[in-house]
Amino acid sequence: MSQPLKDIETIMSDERPRVMRYSYAAGPVRSKFLFSLRDQQKILATRCPGCGRVYVPARSSCPKCFEDMEEWVEVSHEGILESYTIVYKSEPIHIADTPFVFGIIKLDGADTGMVHRLGEIDFEKIRIGMRVRAVFSEERRGDIRDIQYFKPS
Repeated sequence: MSQPLKDIETIMSDERPRVMRYSYAAGPVRSKFLFSLRDQQKILATRCPGCGRVYVPARSSCPKCFEDMEEWVEVSHEGILESYTIVYKSEPIHIADTPFVFGIIKLDGADTGMVHRLGEIDFEKIRIGMRVRAVFSEERRGDIRDIQYFKPS
């Protein structure tokens, strides 16, 4: 006889920490994007040959029209804050002390936004539409954190 599924109240009251460790292969397109951040401090994107949309982070295919994307374009280090959230609850995976801000940044030259952390920012002055620019880490390792954060420009 099988055991019944836990009800939602039992699941929600379960206080065990859930830290998951896994490996992730970036693949050739995302690797080129990350190596460009690391080695050249350039933010590369891919452009769809069908609809012309420019994707950051770079993708291999367009989710809108399903075309393969092979054209690379460089986009600006600056852009517009499209949305944000202030994080107050600390989690083991966070690399910053709380409170901190995550935002969706639409870089100049891109049609999509990328999620990243904001730094050097007064929480009272954050607003949708504000201009921000990338601050690169001094020691770069080939991952998205090679952009340390975005700050007001």
